[in-house]
Amino acid sequence: MAEKDKIFSSKIKYNGIVSFADFYKFCYDWLKGEAGFDPLNEEKYSEKLIGDAKNIDIEWTGSREISDYFNFDIKVVFKIIGLTNIEISDNGQKVKTNKGSVEVSTKGTLVRDPKGKFEKSPFLKFLRARYEKAVIPERMDEYKEKIVTDCDEFLSQAKSYLDLEGKK
Repeated sequence: MAEKDKIFSSKIKYNGIVSFADFYKFCYDWLKGEAGFDPLNEEKYSEKLIGDAKNIDIEWTGSREISDYFNFDIKVVFKIIGLTNIEISDNGQKVKTNKGSVEVSTKGTLVRDPKGKFEKSPFLKFLRARYEKAVIPERMDEYKEKIVTDCDEFLSQAKSYLDLEGKK
C-alpha cells in the first residue's frame, strides 16, 4: 500500500463579480497545463437552486508522477454560494456574468511507492524504510517543498484571476 503524506492544505475566499465558467476553465487549464496534473478528474459536481441563485460544490482530484517512487496528488474543492446571473457594463457594452461567493481549497499529498512495489514482503518493507531514512531524505524534502510551491502558486493564480476579473 502506498504511503501518503499530506503536505499542504489551504484555501482562498472571494466575494464579488466573477464569470464562473471562465474561472472554472482557467483553473482546469492551469492545473493541467502549468502544473502537469494529468489526469485531472471531476469527482463531484452538484448544484442546488435557491430562488434565482445557485450553490455549487465541485471536487477535482489529480495526480502527477514525479519519479518511479513518488507521485504528487492534489485535491481541489470549489464551494460557490449564491451564484446569480448579472449584467455589467464593460467599456459601454453590456456583458452577462455572475456574482457570488467563491471558496477554493487545495490539499497536496506526497505519495511514496504508489505502485506498492515494496509491499510484497516484510523484507522489502524493511528495505523501503532504510531507503527513505538513509538514501533519499533530501529528495523527499525537495518534493515536499515543490508540492507546497505548486499548491500555493495555484491558489495565488486563482486569487489573482478573481481579483483581476472582478475589477472589470
